[in-house]
Amino acid sequence: MNRYNSLERWIKRRYVMLLNEFKDREFSFDDAFLLLNKKYEDNPEQVKVIISELNKAGLLEIKRNPDDKRERIYKLKNIFEISSQKLTRDELITILKQAADIIRTRVDYTFILILLFYKAYSDKWQKETERKAKELIEKGWREDEAWREASFPSYHYFQFTKDLLWENIRREPLKVSEKLSIAMKKLSELNPDYSDIFSQFDFYQFISNEEHNAILRQLVEVFSKYSFAEIEGDILGDAYEWILKYFAPQKAKEGEVYTPREVIRLMVEILKPEPLKSLYDPALGSGGMLIVAHQYVKEKYGEEEAKKLYLYGQEANPKTLALAKMNLLLHNITGAQLRYGDTLLYPKFKIDSSIQQFDYVIANPPWNQDGYDEEVLKKGEFYKERYKYGYPTKTSADWAWIQHMLSSAKDDGKVCIVIDTGAVSRGGREKVIRSKIIEEDLIESVILLPEKLFYNTGAPAVIIVFNKKKSAERRGKILLINASKEFQPGKKQNSLGKEHIRKIAETYNQFKEVEGFSRIITLEEAKGADYNLSPSRFVMPIEEEKYRPISEIRKELEELERERGTLEDKIKRIYE
Repeated sequence: MNRYNSLERWIKRRYVMLLNEFKDREFSFDDAFLLLNKKYEDNPEQVKVIISELNKAGLLEIKRNPDDKRERIYKLKNIFEISSQKLTRDELITILKQAADIIRTRVDYTFILILLFYKAYSDKWQKETERKAKELIEKGWREDEAWREASFPSYHYFQFTKDLLWENIRREPLKVSEKLSIAMKKLSELNPDYSDIFSQFDFYQFISNEEHNAILRQLVEVFSKYSFAEIEGDILGDAYEWILKYFAPQKAKEGEVYTPREVIRLMVEILKPEPLKSLYDPALGSGGMLIVAHQYVKEKYGEEEAKKLYLYGQEANPKTLALAKMNLLLHNITGAQLRYGDTLLYPKFKIDSSIQQFDYVIANPPWNQDGYDEEVLKKGEFYKERYKYGYPTKTSADWAWIQHMLSSAKDDGKVCIVIDTGAVSRGGREKVIRSKIIEEDLIESVILLPEKLFYNTGAPAVIIVFNKKKSAERRGKILLINASKEFQPGKKQNSLGKEHIRKIAETYNQFKEVEGFSRIITLEEAKGADYNLSPSRFVMPIEEEKYRPISEIRKELEELERERGTLEDKIKRIYE
């Protein structure tokens, strides 16, 4: 791995000049001196320093001149064409493990995320600028004009300035926190669409004690080991997701929920989003639903078509929204519309005097969220339109979320939600709402998931699929899938394997009955079950019969026989 980004700015300029002149040709010290002395008036000692630094950075090949063994011959490595030196996924995860070990539980893990994001976009901006400058120089531009032009906003999606680049932030270790605080403010001004990312991180507060100050300096040095300029978006995105998953058990204790990506993948494979359609998550979290949907379309239709899946999301926690925005950007998803606000009271996506509707609505909202009874919901916008089936109790907003999602779906739209199992079985007000929605034939499927998939609870969940325009063969029917046994066991958490996702998705897509796994019921049967749609009520998994070896059974019988004999001897002695 070369250390190009660690070079001083003046040396980088000489490197570009030398590369532009000699390209892949060999050159001598005198050749380099004549060029750099003419352009920059560099003396021989300065040229020696330049060659030494380029060699240390891994950008120079050196060999002896065959005609004069005392003379060295040089050849530059082209940083703009080097592919074998990209930071790998494993190397990046190693860096993150080191960062996680540094903070442990002493510091909010989200500071790792902002540093990862900062380093990635700093290196990306620098790479874009240098490539554009080189291109302009080759076209005959003066060097200073080329660099100035290459830094203009029109050449970059995300804006930086030279003084904000990572190498300048880390140059004075004792001033890192001060520089980062200033940088947060400046980047917020340069990137107004993402200003809320930077407003969530206060580095002055971060170093309120000396221990945190030392931690920050360590984190900066860990991230400075490599250039992130050539890392692919998928690798950066995976790294970001690794941090979220790594700290998920810790954050679950504080009430934050991380939705396992394999659960999201199952939900997306059920919805099967397509290009030129819209997808909305009203409980955005860290953005996983939108990212996995984008990846699904990319895999199926290609990268350009994935850009045509229009993504929307709303989140009530400003810091979580900032994390989602960073997550999407690191996955190279730039067109999503993300808003801040309480979805159940103040939906932010509106058209004229109504809420906006989408082709697909998908979410993992807070389960059994309290505080949203009739009195509260009636204070929100469009409450008559959104909660027309009734109001939930104060102790669980599950069916408030579902009703909002249904009202946010187009007339031919689909909704997919993962929620607590009680949502499909509880009585009272929830049953009243559920019965009305069942009677309108909006529920297409209920899928019972295995236990211990989520970090915040060991309880199972259900995925409920709603379809506002069922096909003729599915009308009046509901597919119940008991997937409680479909998992890969783990020490603390279970997970869904690819084969489990495939089995569940295929059963749903084919809308078929499988003995011990799925069953299709009619609306009349649902009514007869008192509108209880728990899959386990209708489908019991087939337990595999386990046959023990005869030798094992014989050994156990012999042991029991010996114990019987011993017991009989004791009884005889008692009566003697």
